[in-house]
Amino acid sequence: MRIVLRIGGSVVASPVNTDLMNKYAEMVLTLKGEGHEVAVVVGGGALAREFIGIAKKLGLEEQSQDEVAISVSRLFAQLFLKKLGGMGCGKVALTLDDAVECLNTGKVLLMGGLKPGITTDAVAALVAERVNADLLVKGTDQDGVYNKDPRKHADAVKLNHVSFDDLADVFSESKHKAGIHQIIDPEAVKIMKREHIKLIVVNGFKPDNILAAVNGESVGTVVN
Repeated sequence: MRIVLRIGGSVVASPVNTDLMNKYAEMVLTLKGEGHEVAVVVGGGALAREFIGIAKKLGLEEQSQDEVAISVSRLFAQLFLKKLGGMGCGKVALTLDDAVECLNTGKVLLMGGLKPGITTDAVAALVAERVNADLLVKGTDQDGVYNKDPRKHADAVKLNHVSFDDLADVFSESKHKAGIHQIIDPEAVKIMKREHIKLIVVNGFKPDNILAAVNGESVGTVVN
């Protein structure tokens, strides 16, 4: 299978969790060992949002705020890449062409942000579209998709399956803004819906959930 793995910055980078990063590196190598092709897109998390705040205080416009956040996400991608050693491509992919080139060599692709105006969720969806991925798995700071924000509502219920159409009812934000933080970015949903890309959202604090999702076990929320 060709898998795009989206690791939320809220999971590995808020605060930075090196033990978890090590576990993710091991898990990616396990997927490779099982014969899968793997692309990994990493978010910048709290550190990226901190830099967005700094850029704002400096009076920089939203595009510049986004560019700074992208740099942070690419730093995390670089750390993962170094950890993978020879199994990863030589550098963090900066374009979709880079992504295709990397996967065609049979190595693990690492990416952070791509360009201002889109989140790393949308980057993962664009990569999945471009390389014809079989599955996109997102590791988040929640157990899956809920009918409302579980951080604000104690009675929120986790959904085992949801359609892309129904996701709109769950979202608080319907368009991009620098530092947007919700379970799945609305722009990414549009791409996945258009291309019929299957998405599974799991609790990213347990990397074994990713393996379970890839192996067809019932975990998190399936979106299609």
